[in-house]
Amino acid sequence: MTNTIGETAPPAATDPLATADQPTPTAASAALPTASPARWWSRLVHDPALPPVPRIPRWWSLHGVGSWFAVVFFTWSMTPSLLPRPWYLQAVATGICVALGYGVGTTVAAGLRKLGFSPDWSARARRWGWIALVILIVIEVPTALVLGARWQTITRELVAMPGGDGWLWVLILPLSALVAVGLIAFGRLVIWVGKRVARFGSRFIPALPAKIVGASVAIVLTVILVQDGVLAGVLAVGGNMAAATDRLEVDGVDQPDAPERSGSPASPVAWEDLGRNGRAFVADGPTAADLEAFNGEPALTPIRAYAGLGSASDVHDIAAIVVAELERTGAFDRAVLAVSTSTGSGWVNESTTMALEYLYNGDTAVAGMQYSFLPSPLAFIADRETPQDAGQELFDAVYDVWSDLPADDRPQLVVFGESLGSYGGQSAFSGADDMVARSDGALWIGTPNFAEPWGRITNRRDAGSPERLPVVDDGEHVRFADSSDDLEGLGAWEAPRVVYLQHATDPIVWWSPDLLLRQPDWLKEDLSPTVNPEMNWFPFVTFWQVTVDMVFSIDTPDGYGHNYELGTIDAWAAILEPDGWTADDTARLRDWVTADAAS
Repeated sequence: MTNTIGETAPPAATDPLATADQPTPTAASAALPTASPARWWSRLVHDPALPPVPRIPRWWSLHGVGSWFAVVFFTWSMTPSLLPRPWYLQAVATGICVALGYGVGTTVAAGLRKLGFSPDWSARARRWGWIALVILIVIEVPTALVLGARWQTITRELVAMPGGDGWLWVLILPLSALVAVGLIAFGRLVIWVGKRVARFGSRFIPALPAKIVGASVAIVLTVILVQDGVLAGVLAVGGNMAAATDRLEVDGVDQPDAPERSGSPASPVAWEDLGRNGRAFVADGPTAADLEAFNGEPALTPIRAYAGLGSASDVHDIAAIVVAELERTGAFDRAVLAVSTSTGSGWVNESTTMALEYLYNGDTAVAGMQYSFLPSPLAFIADRETPQDAGQELFDAVYDVWSDLPADDRPQLVVFGESLGSYGGQSAFSGADDMVARSDGALWIGTPNFAEPWGRITNRRDAGSPERLPVVDDGEHVRFADSSDDLEGLGAWEAPRVVYLQHATDPIVWWSPDLLLRQPDWLKEDLSPTVNPEMNWFPFVTFWQVTVDMVFSIDTPDGYGHNYELGTIDAWAAILEPDGWTADDTARLRDWVTADAAS
């Protein structure tokens, strides 16, 4: 059997990595000894009949089995996932999958040779194998491209996204080929380094230890290159760009005059220290006049307390400044006090905040803080602990003051967070019972799959309930929802109430490293009506499909992907149930907010 073009595989009795021009071990040396393990090891590493480290194969060679696997992985990569992908992202995903398929195929073949299961194919059989592969490529690749385009159209319709790529879809083939060739070349470079090190080491130590050392050195160098080179460079460049962006002024975002806002002339927190997203947070939102126009009653100016990275040196001190702002503005005298954990760059979802303010006609206070310059993906790569520290520090600081107030003379205390903010905000609690015990409600939106206690709560769901919409204790306190309809239909819903908003099409919620080799429950169970019914799980491939889905997950219509807007109105109305508030009021507020956004 050939494993490279123009090269014949060695007989099965030899070392699978050895080449034909190298000596073959004798039958005596090849037989496994029956002596003690120590004597067996000594013979294995010192037997002079063992073949030396093999020479480096030609760089342009192709592995037959690897090529077959690459075609299979190409076909899998064209299947649908959670969201529609533009042609260039599909090409990137396909190129990665083709390279992975090639690597898996060559690894399987090498393993079978090592175990002695590799047949000695004749030259005729090898030739027909390559002919069959070419025929498969000619038929399968165009078919997969056509089906892939059709599946993407169906996925677009399911998530209410218009348009498509049209003829640009055919460009997937050349771009994915470039990506695959680049990755395969990098993999071969790593192997080449390992073999060079092994060949050098074999001058001083036996072949087997030299191979082990060579492979170890290659792996370590690759990890160092990726972690301390590529990632460090991305984080450095991204950090500098994010810090510069954080200092920029945004058109239409002006320093507020209302004393109820941090950064105003009445606030000791400097406007320029709030950060870009912090300034937008305190400057935006409905005024008392806006609230009166909707509710038909006199309204209060909502309180928004915030502190940025320019306000203090660590999250503990920043949280203390936020609490001082709450005390200054009289937040503990309002009807509702909400603690929000922001995303990496300090962003707080305006829709979530505004919904709460309309529900209570401005009798609210919302606290937030910045803990990073970086956008959420980079913030998570750079530092997983700070979002959790920030969420815990801010909630604990507010809770310490709130819990000292008389029980009948303090606001309802609620918590919320979206995306990385949900990840950080939940760290303040050990579990659902702790949320119920120390708050009057919680709203967690688009929670990343790695967040806790979300993961533990999901895993202990009631038998028979799906992973995408778990039912916990028959919905007594905690409920999961893709849409407002999912909040009802269970048992009695006792207060305090906790809601997890998570779309079936949100890759942020469903992305996990486990997708590489394990099919998750949400792909074993019946899929949501918003997910393409042709979506399936494939090892390695599905992981990269969902990874690519995350890139544009917020560029979807509201209610799909990682875009949560109007759904927060229904969630807050269900969690807090303001006196006199009805389902008609919720529908009217959705229409009001939609019209306001359109204008």
